[in-house]
Amino acid sequence: MGADAHAKLIKAEAKRLGFLSCGISRAGFLEEEAPRLERWLKAGMHGEMGWMENHFDKRLDPTLLVPGAKSVVSLLLNYYPAEQQPESTYQVSKYAYGEDYHRVIKDRLRELLHVIRTEIGEVEGRAFVDSAPVLDKAWAARSGLGWMGKHSNLLTKEVGSYYFIAELILDLELPPDAPVTDHCGTCTACIDACPTQAITEPYVVDGSKCISYYTIELKSEIPASASGQWADWIFGCDICQDVCPWNRFATPHSEPRFNAHPELMEMTRADWEELTEEVFRQVFPKSAVKRTKFSGLKRNIAFLSDGDTASENDFERE
Repeated sequence: MGADAHAKLIKAEAKRLGFLSCGISRAGFLEEEAPRLERWLKAGMHGEMGWMENHFDKRLDPTLLVPGAKSVVSLLLNYYPAEQQPESTYQVSKYAYGEDYHRVIKDRLRELLHVIRTEIGEVEGRAFVDSAPVLDKAWAARSGLGWMGKHSNLLTKEVGSYYFIAELILDLELPPDAPVTDHCGTCTACIDACPTQAITEPYVVDGSKCISYYTIELKSEIPASASGQWADWIFGCDICQDVCPWNRFATPHSEPRFNAHPELMEMTRADWEELTEEVFRQVFPKSAVKRTKFSGLKRNIAFLSDGDTASENDFERE
């Protein structure tokens, strides 16, 4: 088989495995993203996420992660839920309703890589799911899977932005796909709706002001200045995606492992405020919510219910 046939095989297998779409780009240094990432870090927009400063070169050059890499295969997996939490209760980001996406996607990527090696031959490569120094959205955009929206999420005309991004970096030469054009136009819905003004300008998000940062990444005490800005979010935030016009095309996923625990859909504000560690384990057995731990989730709930910052001493550090 030639390179075109290899690409056709990979995309067909990706579809069979349930991926929303698959695109290919040439592995190489991300020249346009390098100065943007450097400015973002120098401005301190990563907050306490010190790990964002690590492996700067690897984030921009996949050949440093996979020696001899020639292609980046980007994949999207839908997570938009058929059922959502009532608006009257505390909110968990939709991506965390069910099982941790790292587990679900890694299983599929391993199978895809196995098929590639079985059908094509000896191919060296690695699978990545938001857990290594890879600029997922940049590669997906280069692969023609969408464009970077003003909220800095990847957007696709047909389905919006409620999907996970993953990659296979391979030493296999494949024909690259062409990027798509930006279709945000003059819309500023995401900028206008962000309650913490984290989108400082179109296409630039100050991560240290994002509700997702406060509720997941921040391990020290929550600043009092954030009080009253969060709405009801206790893990993550979907506001900029919820208001995006392109997400009117989002359709429910078909992955049972992403389905929420029934109890999550029924929890009231009082249930959350009285949350015990036993119920936490029951409702979020394999969920990404475990990243913030029980103590972190309780901190977030207390911050919203009391209007006070939780003590750093009460928060269990990772």
